Amino acid sequence: MTIKLTGFSHTITGKPALFYLVLLSAVITFSSCYGTKDAYYFKTLQKDTSIKGFVNSSFESRIVKGDNLGIQVTSLSPEEDRVFNQAISASPVAAGYMVKQDGSILLHRLGNTTVEGLTRKELAEKLQAALLPFMKEPIVNVNFLNHKVTVLGEIAKPQVLNMPEDRMNIIDVLVLSGDVTPNAKRNNIMIIREEGNEKKVKHINLEDHSIFTSPWYYIQPNDIVYVFPDSEKFVKEEKRRKIQTTLSLVSSAASLIFIVLSKIIK
Repeated sequence: MTIKLTGFSHTITGKPALFYLVLLSAVITFSSCYGTKDAYYFKTLQKDTSIKGFVNSSFESRIVKGDNLGIQVTSLSPEEDRVFNQAISASPVAAGYMVKQDGSILLHRLGNTTVEGLTRKELAEKLQAALLPFMKEPIVNVNFLNHKVTVLGEIAKPQVLNMPEDRMNIIDVLVLSGDVTPNAKRNNIMIIREEGNEKKVKHINLEDHSIFTSPWYYIQPNDIVYVFPDSEKFVKEEKRRKIQTTLSLVSSAASLIFIVLSKIIK
């Protein structure tokens, strides 16, 4: 089949026209693939290896004024358990004991109890000993109810994440926030930490396995974690989409013209 177009000096046959359409489709397909640098966690980590100098997780937060503590008591005295654990129901702070300005909390049976400066473990041991006259084999669990981590930037679920324990590692923080987005820079994550009257800022690289030996691997209470966007990758992606859209429109138009002309000359 030959298509002759009046006013043109060229003759387009069906097969070559079809070939050009296929070629154009291939161009569109490959235009969506362009060279990018692989981005993933622990890129530098070798296969079947071991890491020395790993940061231990022995850090324990000290209780300070204004902390809100969750305290749960269990023992072989169920009635006393119930009375103790329900004693905070009238507290203005839901399900917690607020540490007062004098560093104490008010507890059922024990009255004002100094807690400032203690770790969660130390407070639990102190309360277990103090409750022995009232309960049989008491076990006390203490958690922080006001400790948090703020996670924002190129993250699937920006949020204020509760931290009931002393600290969390950065991987857990990101996973609980839905992980980073495709446009995130895993090699540039900023942590802002408040220590005393100053704020410390650290940029960490999660593509490098040396993070395991960094003191910043563990996120501490009230840290801010910010995931930077990969601006270069975003710009490339936008260009790729525009090119692909344009080529798709051209391909569709060429296909339509070819079909119409095929119908006309039949």
